[in-house]
Amino acid sequence: MAEPGTNGWIDISVPLYSGMAHWPGDPPFQADQARAISRGDVCNLTQLATSAHIGTHMDAPKHFIDHGVGIDALPLAAVLGPCRVVEIKDHHAIQPAELESAQLLPGERILFKTRNSARGWTTDEFVKDFVYISKEAAQFLVDRAVQTVGVDYLSVGGFFKDGVPTHQILLGAPIWIIEGLNLSQVQPGSYELICLPIKLRGADGAPARAILRPL
Repeated sequence: MAEPGTNGWIDISVPLYSGMAHWPGDPPFQADQARAISRGDVCNLTQLATSAHIGTHMDAPKHFIDHGVGIDALPLAAVLGPCRVVEIKDHHAIQPAELESAQLLPGERILFKTRNSARGWTTDEFVKDFVYISKEAAQFLVDRAVQTVGVDYLSVGGFFKDGVPTHQILLGAPIWIIEGLNLSQVQPGSYELICLPIKLRGADGAPARAILRPL
């Protein structure tokens, strides 16, 4: 639900902070106070160290396609405009059978709400058994010519299964990927989406701020 004074916008991004959940083996997010007025400095200054794939972020084709384009080549049409939040009941993976009833259309921006939103962001420990997009469902999305896909944990592919192939299928299309959304306060339906990643030259991904407003 949108907060008062937000003109109906709902923030579906997760905050970045030291110690937050991150993909095992990736550099963690770290924010340090490089300068502080309380220490006699003229200003406060935060120093950041992070992976590009932390919290709410976007994957560029370059993430899994060696000669794919970087995040700075993102077409704004992929992340600005109408979208649909589709609720997934399966507690293990997004499968083609459940997508059939969604009646996906070419060019759609689709955000998947799963049980991840209610459980994945309540702990700083990485949740390994998050709901992911199976490689079969990834191909289903490509066949339906979806433009953008968003998920409510740190990867479209699973930790134990389909991690690489799901990314390769979607990004090879290319379908632009938003990961790390928090859709716990969002009901299924039609929304206006704004999701803008940091414009990192040639990078394979970047942190982003994502917001929705009901249509």
